[in-house]
Amino acid sequence: MRAARMHGYNQPLEIEDVPVPDVGRSQVLLKVAATGMCRSDYQLLDGYFQAGLPIPFPFIPGHEVAGRIADIGPDVPKATAIAQGDLVVVDPNWGDGTCRQCHEGNEQLCSNGQLVGFGPNGGFAEYMLVPYDHVINVSGQPNQRPEYLAPLTDAGVTPYRGMKKLRDAGKLGAGRTVVINGIGGLGGYAVQYAQLLGAGATVVAFARSDEKLRLAEEYGAHHTVNVRDKPVADVQNELADKTGRPTVDAVLDCAGSEDSLGLAAAILATEGALSQVGLMGQKVELPVFPFVSGEKSYFGSFWANHNDLQEVLALASDGLIKHHITTVKLDDINDALQALGRGDVVGRSVVLFD
Repeated sequence: MRAARMHGYNQPLEIEDVPVPDVGRSQVLLKVAATGMCRSDYQLLDGYFQAGLPIPFPFIPGHEVAGRIADIGPDVPKATAIAQGDLVVVDPNWGDGTCRQCHEGNEQLCSNGQLVGFGPNGGFAEYMLVPYDHVINVSGQPNQRPEYLAPLTDAGVTPYRGMKKLRDAGKLGAGRTVVINGIGGLGGYAVQYAQLLGAGATVVAFARSDEKLRLAEEYGAHHTVNVRDKPVADVQNELADKTGRPTVDAVLDCAGSEDSLGLAAAILATEGALSQVGLMGQKVELPVFPFVSGEKSYFGSFWANHNDLQEVLALASDGLIKHHITTVKLDDINDALQALGRGDVVGRSVVLFD
């Protein structure tokens, strides 16, 4: 099979011919149809995760995967609702199944777990191995385009979980304002979830590009603000002009940079909440007295669990999720990753296999 493999940090992926892996007893072999490209793939290459998620070389990245079942291990239960040829998506968070987080259903938080594409070999290859209980059959979905399904396993589900945290904390609803900060691969979906889960909240999109803000408008943002090179006071003035208030009740931050998080903290109203899903920076600095005296909240929100993904797939099946997808060939993967690193990608790039 052809695969794009890492041989070291700060090196381009190498397209190589390698053996198709043998299916394990409790695994399925997936013929990959499409694999989404995430900024975290670029960060994996440049060493951002080196300390926390060291990987052996050579290694195949890629964690947003849709494909068809090519082979099934002999110990996969017959009751499992998968068969050869079925189209599936990969639930990418593989817990150890024994810890409290796993028993709660939050395998993505398992300290002894694995994240596909950051430990087990991922989907930048024509075939990959997956535990049988971490594929979700989507053969019955009305829209079976793999390039739309693959990004839902991260870009589509990560902001969904982050938005649910804001909803469950009581920060959304009529008369409230929610900001989506960063309209990249995650932010486009986040705007849609603000509409679907917001119960009438006013949705404002922040980005550093007018092109990305136009996409946010297409997805239902009531207002947009280009925050590039603007001090906090100017952003608050625009908010006041557009919403009647210089502050907001909730922020879903899809960038995770020090600048974006600082801006989010500055514009939060009393009892406001910040939910962070982006991972561009290395630290968060929050003003202590305003957060304490205003009873503001900060939520870290990491990826999503199996049930979150099932909910997102159900929304997609009902035609409630729009996509902005650019397909690329495996041979062009390094150019596409560099574009991600520069912030040039609008929506999601997806490697589409023949």
